[in-house]
Amino acid sequence: MGCYFITGGAGFIGSHIAEYLASKDHKVIIYDNLSTGNFDNIKLIDNKIDFYKEDIRNLDKLVELSKNSNVIFHEAAIVSVPKTIDKPIESTHVNDIGTLNVLEAARINKIKRVVLASSAAVYGDSPVLPKKEDTDLNPNSLYAVQKLTGEHYAKLYFKLYGVETVCLRYFNVYGPRQDPSSIYSGVVSIFLNRAIQKKQPVIYGNGNQYRDFVYVKDVVNANILAAHTENISGKIFNIGIGRSITINELWHYICNIAEISLESIYEDKRLGEIYGSVSDIQNAKLFLKYEPVFSFEEGLKNTFNWYLTVVARNHNK
Repeated sequence: MGCYFITGGAGFIGSHIAEYLASKDHKVIIYDNLSTGNFDNIKLIDNKIDFYKEDIRNLDKLVELSKNSNVIFHEAAIVSVPKTIDKPIESTHVNDIGTLNVLEAARINKIKRVVLASSAAVYGDSPVLPKKEDTDLNPNSLYAVQKLTGEHYAKLYFKLYGVETVCLRYFNVYGPRQDPSSIYSGVVSIFLNRAIQKKQPVIYGNGNQYRDFVYVKDVVNANILAAHTENISGKIFNIGIGRSITINELWHYICNIAEISLESIYEDKRLGEIYGSVSDIQNAKLFLKYEPVFSFEEGLKNTFNWYLTVVARNHNK
């Protein structure tokens, strides 16, 4: 049985990693300041985990609380492109210095491996498709620059200090527990929430922009593989499904699942957002033995059903 330390473990992806590890009877430590995470995400496993409400900008606490861990999953971040534009200094402190603190805690405590959440945003609007790990990078948002900086820190911590690091470039992750209440949330969660409320969605741009949507349980599997696969330290992997869906198509799928018919509202494109993105996941398949299990349609249905249960539960309170 191992000991796993998860920054941002009460958040969307982090809570799913925690749930999986707890189900295998591992020791799980969650470190989250709850700025965007929610304790409700982990309440079903709260008797199986140790939770600390702390900030990754606090190096001393990171060192203290991660001391006996085998692996760190670094999920804590300000993940919103618009928010990093609105608050560039704060987001840099969290996403850059916070990541450096996590790596430094791993070095000090001689933790075997750190798996870092990166992002397909680092590719920006590079015209090369699909996106490969060696595709020219063209980050066009502060968030993308911050994630790319974290990748460089990770490589250097492996090269200079021998801290085993693996970076996973997530494409568009969706699934249960993704908070739809914020304008900064993922488009799938926002659209599902609008569908349940029978309200029109807002699409920024013409809706022909496209994304590679990957279900959260496939992302959890990628993290577990990255934590335990040998001879991959210092490497970076794309984590998606290798298929693109336009935003207009996404709303069409959701309308079919929800059995509604509503036209979208179109507004101007938002600053810093890319037009098209689809992953090449051959390296993840080759080195990690990663294989997406959930089709887009299956994952979307699962997520919609979860939102329905949440709405029903809130209605009965």
